[in-house]
Amino acid sequence: MQTRSKSQIMKYESALVVLVPEAEPLVNPFRQEFDPSAAQGVPAHITINYPFQAITDKSRQQVYASLEALFKGFQAYEYSLKENRRFPGVLYLAPEPEQPFKELIQAVANRFPESPPYEGVFDEVIPHLTVADVEEEAVLDRVSFDFTAISRGRLPVHSRANAVCLLDNREGLWKHRKAFPLRV
Repeated sequence: MQTRSKSQIMKYESALVVLVPEAEPLVNPFRQEFDPSAAQGVPAHITINYPFQAITDKSRQQVYASLEALFKGFQAYEYSLKENRRFPGVLYLAPEPEQPFKELIQAVANRFPESPPYEGVFDEVIPHLTVADVEEEAVLDRVSFDFTAISRGRLPVHSRANAVCLLDNREGLWKHRKAFPLRV
């Protein structure tokens, strides 16, 4: 049996997200270059909760049942990604309407208070689809300029939130584990 050194042991991470496959053709080239999560297998998405709690073999069925029941209480909904905006170091697409996303975020935070979104760092969680995540504002300015030019005539991107998906990262790559449907 091969043992791993401490540096080889990966930290478990999980997230609850709404996938946005309709945005992939537009955002993927930018995400691959400027969003480290894309290189680790995370598709275009809007985060509902990250980091979500660790799910063990022992807790899996209970957590899945709780998530399934929670999300069945929410109606599937249409939304659009109409414009790019910025946070410090982040270029993103804003969903409209944003309220259904905020309601999902709050419901998960209420049901799983041990897993506040973004570890509770932000007073308000703003739903968004990250296009680029870079530290240097000059680089972000250039990316923003290029993305605005490329996206002209390609926005809005229309989509429908039908499910919240659980992604996890056990060995350096994120994988889709389970989808929890919203009510149709």
